[in-house]
Amino acid sequence: MSIQTPDWVKHAVFYQIFPDRFAMSQKQQQQRSALTRLEPWDAPPTYWGYKGGDLWGVIENLDYLQDLGINAVYFTPIFQSASNHRYHTHDYYQVDPILGGNEAFKALLDAVHERGMKLVLDGVFNHSSRGFFFFHDVLENGASSPWVDWFHIKGWPLSPYDDTLPANYGAWAGLRALPEFNHHNPHVREYLMQIAEYWIKQGIDGWRLDVPAEIRVPGFWQEFRDRVKAINPNAYIVGEIWLDARQWLDGTQFDGVMNYLFAAPTIAFTAGDRVDVSLVEGRSYYPYPAISASEYAQKMQQVLQLYPWEIQLTQLNLLDSHDTSRLVSIAQGDWDSLKLATLLLLTFPGAPSIYYGDEVGLAGGIDPDCRRGFPPEADWNLEILEWHRELIKLRHKYTALRIGDYRVLSAKGGVYVFSRNWENETLIIAINAGTEPEKANFEVEGFARNNSINLLFGEAKVKFENSENSLSLEIDLLPRSGAILSF
Repeated sequence: MSIQTPDWVKHAVFYQIFPDRFAMSQKQQQQRSALTRLEPWDAPPTYWGYKGGDLWGVIENLDYLQDLGINAVYFTPIFQSASNHRYHTHDYYQVDPILGGNEAFKALLDAVHERGMKLVLDGVFNHSSRGFFFFHDVLENGASSPWVDWFHIKGWPLSPYDDTLPANYGAWAGLRALPEFNHHNPHVREYLMQIAEYWIKQGIDGWRLDVPAEIRVPGFWQEFRDRVKAINPNAYIVGEIWLDARQWLDGTQFDGVMNYLFAAPTIAFTAGDRVDVSLVEGRSYYPYPAISASEYAQKMQQVLQLYPWEIQLTQLNLLDSHDTSRLVSIAQGDWDSLKLATLLLLTFPGAPSIYYGDEVGLAGGIDPDCRRGFPPEADWNLEILEWHRELIKLRHKYTALRIGDYRVLSAKGGVYVFSRNWENETLIIAINAGTEPEKANFEVEGFARNNSINLLFGEAKVKFENSENSLSLEIDLLPRSGAILSF
């Protein structure tokens, strides 16, 4: 079977926005008195508090995103909910009023598309919330509710709030706030399919799917794909799968997954023994212990061999997210770790995703600390911002960095060198994750070659010698540095 994925994703640089924390619009600031319990924007985030970010605020910052080079935005949930993260959905057809409601979303969608950008929403289809109308009816009417079979009711009475009593209904991860749908009920399945179709018809460019592995009904995700793609064949479907995702990436379900299998070894290689294990221990990915360049090369080859190449090009690659500590905090404030990992992110096959604020050095520990308010400009790390901007610019400029093949050229000690190749473009990316200057010596064969090598990014000294069948290269790298070369 021929696997087809959306071509635009291969050329996208995503920006992940947690809408309550990215930007508060001028309109929201003027109306702040109506929302008397908002947390101060710069205060440490809490599990329950709102800071008042909204979609109007995102519209006001589209110039910033476009200047950074972003051409696709992925939002964590925006639908009406009783939580700041909005994974507790009340109404799948209404954008949360704190975010500006459906009016703000329509304006945002139009503004994004006018700029040639894409917009992907987060779909929470495994569970709803206690406030979801159908479940609320069950709470009010018990066994007489017509919606009992929409959920996994195990006994009566239900206990949605009192932890001393059995909940008596299925809930995601045992959290009473998140009653799980009964996906074996065909009416539930149809309801969820229609939600997916509705927002695709409104013009969104795809769905990121929350905990899709929890929905185990055979054929569910195949039908989901068929119905979404029937409306928009170029819609992007990306699943939140943290580990081996081969069973979902067969071409009949998802176009890609959030690529934590890339993130974990990339952090382990670039941050090494700087990793604060307390911020990652017990999580679903393992960016520790420290690994060498040769171990990193092995892991990258394993990742690239897991899935068909067409799928690799539409993976959603990331270094951190709303579900993890931020990389600069994991690396205990080591900026070089963030810079080197970002260099690898922006040169790897698949669509890179930048978690809001990473590009200006926003720190954050375990949830909810990883969901801080976007910092004021006075607190930005401008060196990190420029690092991101230049790498994104190069990714957009060179086709090889987006869809070219990936070849490891050298991997010794702390030095990792690979190439991206497309037709007459050959780019070499060299990383020295070690603390001492290093030389990388190797030969490359079968690439298009000129009589000169250009340093496109970073710092390095290069010596080369052409022969009839190969090119010998010696690259001198400073400690904790990286470079991109073209020839």
